[in-house]
Amino acid sequence: MVGVGRKRPNPNWQLPSAGILARSPTSGRLPKNNGVPWRGNSGLSDGSDAKDVKGGLVGGYYDAGDNIKFHFPMAFSMTLLSWSVIEYSAKYKAVGEYDHARELIKWGTDYLLQTFNSSASTIDKIYAQVGTAKINGSRPDDHYCWNRPEDMAYPRPTIAVSSAPDLGGEIAAALAAASIVFRDNAAYSKKLSQGAATVFKFARQMGHRTPYSLRQPDIEYYYNSTSFWDEYMWSAAWMYYATGNTSYISFATDPRLPKNAKAFFNILDFSVFSWDNKLPGAQLLLSRLRMFLNPGYPYEESLIGYHNATSLNMCMYFPRFRSFNFTKGGMALFNHGKGQPLQYVVANSFLASLYADYMEAVNVPGWYCGPNFMTTNDLRDFAKSQLNYILGDNPRKMSYVVGFGKKYPRHLHHRGASTPHNGVKYSCTGGYKWRDTKKADPNLLTGAMVGGPDKDDKFKDSRNTYGQNEPTLVGNAGLVAALVAITNSGKGAGVTAVDKNTMFSAVPPMFPAAPPPPSSWKP
Repeated sequence: MVGVGRKRPNPNWQLPSAGILARSPTSGRLPKNNGVPWRGNSGLSDGSDAKDVKGGLVGGYYDAGDNIKFHFPMAFSMTLLSWSVIEYSAKYKAVGEYDHARELIKWGTDYLLQTFNSSASTIDKIYAQVGTAKINGSRPDDHYCWNRPEDMAYPRPTIAVSSAPDLGGEIAAALAAASIVFRDNAAYSKKLSQGAATVFKFARQMGHRTPYSLRQPDIEYYYNSTSFWDEYMWSAAWMYYATGNTSYISFATDPRLPKNAKAFFNILDFSVFSWDNKLPGAQLLLSRLRMFLNPGYPYEESLIGYHNATSLNMCMYFPRFRSFNFTKGGMALFNHGKGQPLQYVVANSFLASLYADYMEAVNVPGWYCGPNFMTTNDLRDFAKSQLNYILGDNPRKMSYVVGFGKKYPRHLHHRGASTPHNGVKYSCTGGYKWRDTKKADPNLLTGAMVGGPDKDDKFKDSRNTYGQNEPTLVGNAGLVAALVAITNSGKGAGVTAVDKNTMFSAVPPMFPAAPPPPSSWKP
């Protein structure tokens, strides 16, 4: 792998045909084209305790190997998928996954529209979660029980919050991004953008700006939000692209916002794109505006700051600059050796590939990391090296995507994959026999990326090592985005790389055209 003493990635990198866009985490009444024979309808009583939600909270996606629906990472997953479809629609079409990707996004956004009163212009609460789990609990819940989603027979309470600047902002971003994906369906696109405006307004409400997870023990341990200023920046950018309303871009470029978000403080962990930290994604999304439209005053000061921050974030990806540690096998340790490392690897590989394509689209060959000039190919090589690692170019010669290659995880921390599809309904604890068996999973969770190896490239294929062997919705959304960004499949099918125009179709013609950049361009 480039920069870590391993072979260079194949320059003709093609999208693996591993069924990456699987439907296995789908909740609710499954569509006819579900395509996963061992799954069935589940969670049909979800939200029955939410009396103000017509039809309850049926649908959406389970988060990981358990059966909880966490709306914060679910919304981020939909935003990420939508961004990849907006930028790389030609590639999705070339590999025959465009319609499928849109179906998956719509399944998620249909559900997110149920989590608040999306037909209203003002709301005072939003549903944050369905299902709960106590740490080391002894009563039936989504962790204590080992059940297929179809067999759940324990309480699945909903959690509503009246303050959610972070969750509200992420749901607004998801709906706004999806409204661009579905511009060919005017009615649905309008429904999405109107819902996004409502929940964005809720997220910004004065007096209701404490994080959605604060003092929520059923949320805090799993998906604690550490800030909401990044979601403000992220969602405002998406709202602007979706609606063309200049109030959103004025807010996104108000100098007070990056100050509150600490966007220009050069904090290492703030350079890592994830379900909790949207800053790198927001900065790249706003850099896009500067690179392609060059709006100038009064936006330029903040936009050039975002652009500089994006360039610095990209510098941190390279081992030679020693910002992050890498395993001996070449995996970037963006979360410092903690569990689920691969979801951070793929999300940031997506940004690296996307920034390279943005630069190429405006005829810029690279950028400077201090005195070092880095090229767009350097960025792509980094992303390819990380994806190659995931797909088998690692010390264990193991693919961390189920069903891809000859050697991949067979004992996932996943209730549905581990329990036979045999018509037997197992009790809460009756499913332990399948959790604890040494036998391989009877159901192949094709396309699922697991958490990944540790800081020493070691990996234990066991259901008990959930930090390594549990697939997540966020992880797979990032994997799909990174794979479609880096593949050569579909090049020449209408665009060279990114689709420069789709994102700007709602943007008013208020900006002058960008001047041609110099050959050795510094933002």
